[in-house]
Amino acid sequence: MLFGQDHVDRYVDTDGEDGHEWQGTTVLILTTTGRRSGEERPTPLIYQRHGDDYLVVASKGGSPEPPAWYLNLQANPEVQVQVKGDRFAARARTAQPDEKPELWQAMTAVWPAYDEYQTKTDREIPVVVLERA
Repeated sequence: MLFGQDHVDRYVDTDGEDGHEWQGTTVLILTTTGRRSGEERPTPLIYQRHGDDYLVVASKGGSPEPPAWYLNLQANPEVQVQVKGDRFAARARTAQPDEKPELWQAMTAVWPAYDEYQTKTDREIPVVVLERA
């Protein structure tokens, strides 16, 4: 299964029964508001729990530009999250420099390719903390 609209549709339609498990890790759906369009933009992302929060990484595979969803949440940090059948409002924030090493390690434990992605770009890849509203 590839990430994209098909993944989102199957995930939402099945409350994550189809799409939560993906290539040995787990995926949530993050819905941001388009910074220019104002439209809802759902994106499937690998995640990890951290206490009551959820972590995602704005890697875009090591591209020099951040993913559109990250730019959207910078413009409007109020987001919607779906983890399996649990849908909730959250506030997104970029991990602070003092907390990032621990959070980065948590994310590379579930998706080791993040370390490789970081070597492909001069951009510091952010870890995003999703705090339930």
